[in-house]
Amino acid sequence: MHTRRGALGGAVVTVAAGLAVRAWTDGAFAKYAGDALYTVLVCHVVALTAPRLRAGVVAGIGLAFSWAVEFSQIAGIPAILQPLLGATFNPPDLLWYAVGAGLYAAARSRPVRR
Repeated sequence: MHTRRGALGGAVVTVAAGLAVRAWTDGAFAKYAGDALYTVLVCHVVALTAPRLRAGVVAGIGLAFSWAVEFSQIAGIPAILQPLLGATFNPPDLLWYAVGAGLYAAARSRPVRR
């Protein structure tokens, strides 16, 4: 379970991390780190709107959304939305979205107490 304040804070930190990656790195690292952070941000937005969902469910929704956006690029996205959603399908992005969802779930999951 997530609090709205925690989800909002996580979203802000994720955007800051994305901006830092773009400012201080380049190439493949920047691109794929950006993909993973995009999914982490989507997860925080999901948690912000539905804070009672478990981290794994939130991560699954975030991953499904990211994959849906990526696959929609095959059919083409209107030009006005391309800066936000991308323009070309890139299969490796699917892996990095999964990495982002996994990192979100790992960071938000609590260890089981016995």
